[in-house]
Amino acid sequence: MTEFRKIVNEHEERVRNTLFRFVKTREDTEDIAQEVFIQVYESMGKFRGDAELSTWIYKITVNKAIDFLRRKKRKKRFAQLTSIFGNDEEYEEVNIPSSSNPASDLETEQRKEILNMALDKLPENQRTAIILSRYEGFSNKEIAKIMSSSVSSVESLLHRAKKNLHKILYDYYEKKIF
Repeated sequence: MTEFRKIVNEHEERVRNTLFRFVKTREDTEDIAQEVFIQVYESMGKFRGDAELSTWIYKITVNKAIDFLRRKKRKKRFAQLTSIFGNDEEYEEVNIPSSSNPASDLETEQRKEILNMALDKLPENQRTAIILSRYEGFSNKEIAKIMSSSVSSVESLLHRAKKNLHKILYDYYEKKIF
């Protein structure tokens, strides 16, 4: 087994999980994961060992996810403009329930959608910090390396992100109830 294959085997699942938290579709996750490992392969000679290999790989992963989201946002704006001027194409994602309890599945999906909506409203750096911390389990020190910032900056980002999520969710449920 080649050294690169070992790297892929060791990091592939976590890279995919991290990407899925950002992009939310399996197809996009697969595409971006391939881009991540292509860049890892092409850049192995540039890896200096200043950080752990895993930290370097997840930095590439987060950067690829953020780039994808930026491109997607630009495409969405363009699609809105073209729909105004007569292009009626629509894109739809199909989700297949995973368990045999439709009511529970629906409730779980609704909660995920609400949380994803709230996460999407966070500034990019806060959303990245929260995903890496809460969903991927990285320590503040690891997040600081991935995001090229200090540990205290990450702690501040996480604090502000939690505060903002609380406000977004509170406002959402206030509107929903009243």
